[in-house]
Amino acid sequence: MISKLVVVLFGLALAGCASRSAQQEALVAPPPAGEPPDLVGLAPANIQAAFGSPAFVRKDGQTQMWRYDGQTCRAFFFFYGQTGLQSLRHVETLPRGTTMAADATCLGALRVQQPKVS
Repeated sequence: MISKLVVVLFGLALAGCASRSAQQEALVAPPPAGEPPDLVGLAPANIQAAFGSPAFVRKDGQTQMWRYDGQTCRAFFFFYGQTGLQSLRHVETLPRGTTMAADATCLGALRVQQPKVS
């Protein structure tokens, strides 16, 4: 009798877990479409000249992702194309921008400061 009770309670517990997983929250909405027009299409060397060396680089075949870390945000640059001919195709920031995935304020803060000419 006790073993049947344990089996029933265990079954009820599993059913409760299954119903919770079926009620998972919806995925985060995708970022707004659009790319920074002054950056998309640039070669990696141009991005490095504007933003310096990335904090992290990930290479998957002929695709690269560069991450830049700032005090208040992060930027992710995605390069596609054949090695040596890659160009920037997508930019995202955390936090996201309001009109596109990249926030202009974040990108401005991450740009390398050019020395002032006296």
